[in-house]
Amino acid sequence: MAKQDYYEVLGVTKSASAAEIKKAYRKMAIKYHPDKNPDDKEAEEKFKLCAEAYEVLSDDNKKARYDQFGHAAFEGGQGGFGGGGMNMDDIFSQFGDIFGGAFGGGFGGFGGGGQRQARVKGSNLRIRVKLTLADIANGVEKKVKVRRKVQADGVTYKTCTTCNGSGQQMRVTNTILGRMQTATTCSTCHGAGQIIDKKPSGADAQGMTVKEETVSINIPEGVVEGVQLKVGGKGNEAPGKNSIPGDLLVVIEEVPHETLKREGSNIHYDLYVSFSEAVLGASKEVDTVTGKVKIKIDPGTQSGKILRLKGKGLPSIERYGSGDFLIHINVWTPQELTKDQRKFFESMMKDENFSPNPQKSDKSFFDKVKDMFS
Repeated sequence: MAKQDYYEVLGVTKSASAAEIKKAYRKMAIKYHPDKNPDDKEAEEKFKLCAEAYEVLSDDNKKARYDQFGHAAFEGGQGGFGGGGMNMDDIFSQFGDIFGGAFGGGFGGFGGGGQRQARVKGSNLRIRVKLTLADIANGVEKKVKVRRKVQADGVTYKTCTTCNGSGQQMRVTNTILGRMQTATTCSTCHGAGQIIDKKPSGADAQGMTVKEETVSINIPEGVVEGVQLKVGGKGNEAPGKNSIPGDLLVVIEEVPHETLKREGSNIHYDLYVSFSEAVLGASKEVDTVTGKVKIKIDPGTQSGKILRLKGKGLPSIERYGSGDFLIHINVWTPQELTKDQRKFFESMMKDENFSPNPQKSDKSFFDKVKDMFS
């Protein structure tokens, strides 16, 4: 089932400002908030979708990729934002400041209207993954080693006595408008709601240790340089029993091919043929990104002719078919000639059949370039 457009989800246009997007999200999220719609699964799903849309459209880089590639720009991750799955922990941990005091003690009163215990999210990790054109053409599963922070074995936590597990400290100040109450992050537990009780040797002050882990990344077909995929929950963990791990952000890096040049979903290839092959015609075998193909060079082929193999390029990241494989014919002129060869070509200089005689149907270089982009 096709995913709903993020702009439609929030009820805004593509030209909407950041403030308009934030205002629209707040309105929609309050409407579908779990506290306002208890035991309503449909409202909960809409609430998650609103948060997913806001997570993308509120970030300039993600918004630009979404405008260019749609939902396909964020495919390939396992869970989390942009990866096909949302959860309440992600929403409450990332967007807790957007609601102010809308739901009794702040955004995140999920499940009962009261103040919920803080859940700290670990930091994200970012890696670069190099892909060949073959990887991009077929999609690929990559296994990478990641060094991430995890809670050490044997570490235990206890409720923070400063904030009583809420992760926040309430401060009351006197103003000309009266007494104002504000909530700030707890200075003792830094929002986790818990502090270390016992920690094993080798762990840091927060009870964390570094672990190397092999992570599997499913990369879809047709990705482009710079696209960022996300593997949910494979970033650094955070201290505390109720914490949730960050995400692993995977940036795609394309390895240049020796003979093929990519242009969007199209592939360009320079094929050099001898003068004799151009005159008499020939059969050639060409390596494409999906395997070898045989092509026919017609007799009298001119240098600069472009042969198009439809659908033999790269798949579209938006699943709109595949691009084309464009073969540029280049007639190779010999640099040195034997006496007999020179004598032959000198005699041909006076032969009208060897004199250039382009027809109106023969397109110029600029016409060919124009056709390639039309």
